[in-house]
Amino acid sequence: MDQKITREIIQAYDDYTHLTLDRRGFMEKLTKLAGSGAAAAAIMPLLASNYARAEVVPADDPRLKIEEITYPGPAGDVKGYLAMPAEVSGKLPAVIVIHENRGLNPHIKDITRRVALDGFIALGVDLLSRQGGTPPSDEAAAEMFQGIDRAALVPDAVAAIAYLEGLPESNGKVGAIGFCFGGGIVNQMAVASPDLVAGVAYYGGQAPVEDVPKIGATKLMLHYAGLDERINAGIPAYEAALKDAGVDYTLYMYDGVNHAFNNDTSEARYDKAAATLAWTRTIEFLKASLS
Repeated sequence: MDQKITREIIQAYDDYTHLTLDRRGFMEKLTKLAGSGAAAAAIMPLLASNYARAEVVPADDPRLKIEEITYPGPAGDVKGYLAMPAEVSGKLPAVIVIHENRGLNPHIKDITRRVALDGFIALGVDLLSRQGGTPPSDEAAAEMFQGIDRAALVPDAVAAIAYLEGLPESNGKVGAIGFCFGGGIVNQMAVASPDLVAGVAYYGGQAPVEDVPKIGATKLMLHYAGLDERINAGIPAYEAALKDAGVDYTLYMYDGVNHAFNNDTSEARYDKAAATLAWTRTIEFLKASLS
């Protein structure tokens, strides 16, 4: 990477992606941090998503059966991206995949295919369905998230559990994996539904501590980035509440990496070593919990 990506630049980009800084404000700040408009222009592609570069499993992979589906939510149909092994022998466990705050984009569809290749029925849910569905551009998706009632989206995610339980290929056990915004949704799903067998939250906002006793039997795996001060501030209280409530959880901290370290479409924030380790732990956990 020729351009130097400082911690301050990463922080500014996180502020932008988490809607506390608009694009104009971000570009102004990036220009100051980079030293010039030209340097900022060179750095921006390293921060932004490059979906083509990071596609791991092709959308037409013959090993998978893939389809766009809808399932019934409490306020109408929810859109989804369903993937499973093309050749199924016996019943399979199911995993809901929940996107970041850019919607069901190509990266999350790729993640869904990766999960399916590991032997699961995988459903990438589109929690922008109430707004008409995820648009083609990240910028348009970001605008949709402004002012959105995130708590109102939890029932749409929870409704995917019953849908997956009812599929003929399913063994009836459903887990969930979420990233950033989606990680926070997974924590909320654990509170909202006793039918969620296992949840994996990547650098996601914690559920309110007063709600933790409602988690019950759901097993949790929590992945956090060492440099992610915004999200990590909520860990001590959340972990204490999980312990007090007797929740079965495992927490991993990946030192020296940034928020969104698993997102291999963002060159500046992706950390291959941490992402590989976290993914290995995730798949092992889901297989053990949902078999």
